[in-house]
Amino acid sequence: MNDNKKIAIVTGGSRGIGRAISIELAGAGYYIIINYKSNDKSAADTLQTIKDRGNDGEIIKFDVSDSKESERAIDDIASRYNNIEVLVNNAGITADGLFVFMPEDDWDSVISTTLKGFYNMTKPVLGKMVPNKRGAIVSISSVSALISNRGQANYSAAKAGLIGASRGVSSEVARLGIRVNVVAPGLIETEMLKDTHAGNIKQMIPMARIGQPEEVAKVVRFLCSKDASYITGQVISVNGGMF
Repeated sequence: MNDNKKIAIVTGGSRGIGRAISIELAGAGYYIIINYKSNDKSAADTLQTIKDRGNDGEIIKFDVSDSKESERAIDDIASRYNNIEVLVNNAGITADGLFVFMPEDDWDSVISTTLKGFYNMTKPVLGKMVPNKRGAIVSISSVSALISNRGQANYSAAKAGLIGASRGVSSEVARLGIRVNVVAPGLIETEMLKDTHAGNIKQMIPMARIGQPEEVAKVVRFLCSKDASYITGQVISVNGGMF
């Protein structure tokens, strides 16, 4: 077991906001465990970027919606490293469509990855953090959890669920030195926006621009740091003034 490394686990850490968070936390001195489900190349590229900048980490492929896979992964990490200090629940998917026409599978898959994934990861990680009486857990929600967005009932429900679950858990573990917070990004330049018209989107944002993944990642880094030592159970919006 290696007691020297400070471990940060980032789910869905190979692309988009997750990639930016992985790189940012690595720069803050964490040994990054990059979780991903399918894209081997993106995961390898993210890890290489981290190493090129003089930091370190590893990639672990598993599906956070699968409780057994998640538990085995956490047990494996804990068997090798004692200091799991950070968990970022970033993994999530979309399956947009009007609710009245939404297939049950589209509802279930979005809820399973985002909200059940929170349970599957947070519970075993807390089991490792509690004995050490320290840790920071940050979950990535969305502006869609705070304002209505047509065609995203499943996504909004999952992301709003993250807020409720995080607030509940934060009150249970605060006295144990573990902080649990949420970051709710607005419209961020990732693959999710690749098929949209940027001009129309910018009209919705008071700052008149789309956010960058790094702007979300810096807030996550702050919430994981000692500078945020008295912040727990909170939702920090990063949305250019949309809400």
